[in-house]
Amino acid sequence: MNPDETQIRQALSGFINVLKPPGMTSAQVVGRVRSLLRGRKVGHAGTLDPEAAGVLPLMVGKAARLFDVLQDKQKAYIAEIAFGAATDTQDAQGTVTETGRAFPDEAALRAALTMFRGDLLQTPPMYSALKRDGRRLCDVARDGGSVALEGRPVTVHALELLGMTNRQGALVSVRCSRGFYVRTLCHDIGQALGCPAHMRFLLRTQSGVFTLDTARTLEELKEEAEREPEGLPLLPMEAAVEHLPWAEVPAALEKPFRNGVPLRLHALRLSETPPEGAAVRMRSGGELCAIGVREGDALRQRTWLAE
Repeated sequence: MNPDETQIRQALSGFINVLKPPGMTSAQVVGRVRSLLRGRKVGHAGTLDPEAAGVLPLMVGKAARLFDVLQDKQKAYIAEIAFGAATDTQDAQGTVTETGRAFPDEAALRAALTMFRGDLLQTPPMYSALKRDGRRLCDVARDGGSVALEGRPVTVHALELLGMTNRQGALVSVRCSRGFYVRTLCHDIGQALGCPAHMRFLLRTQSGVFTLDTARTLEELKEEAEREPEGLPLLPMEAAVEHLPWAEVPAALEKPFRNGVPLRLHALRLSETPPEGAAVRMRSGGELCAIGVREGDALRQRTWLAE
């Protein structure tokens, strides 16, 4: 590798908004993009199930340090609920565990949706990547085991019926917090209506600042990589956290802040006064250098991003 190529690779830190197709794992999508970036470090900011499609933000280089910040953002989906059968995985890939033909009408479904808005306790599915005693729940389930699961606090910010389908189903849109399982929502809606149900299809339309209308297919990325010898253009790291308030770090305080010394609020130029515990974009010389968090009357470094 020549020096110029090394410099190009070192400069690659940012995000790519990928339109994940159904039939691929999130890890396979990461592998495809990593090859286009000549082995550069790539990770995803929130997995999608293999048969799901839609927005899959990829973090390149130092952008991976923003993973925790991105996970706190809302996500939006369109899902198809299939009535008449429940499955062990709560989606169309599972084994049918219950059938029924008491299909709900539109009025009954609209009424049921009101039960699933706001702050809820949701019991996660056994077929998930959550761990118990060091083992993934899906591995326990595949071995024939089961675990008593407790509900976890989640928030549904919006849940709307888009329409009924002609195959005993319905399309819904949902905007939710992290850790929410849309397939469990589909299953639970069926239970509330007295009709077994599962999720037939899932499309993620938004993940934080990343939206469906700006997502690029793998084919588009491949063509772009072939046209651009210097590599794929990336969304700057700051663009992914531009919703956060910012604070300008004086040059004299940058090194102490990097070494873990909290900075008093009165010593900083702020876009606004952040509430307790809020994340803040820390800027130095007009460039993003870190993510801070408010603790009392100071900002503490949470994630260092500059070289």
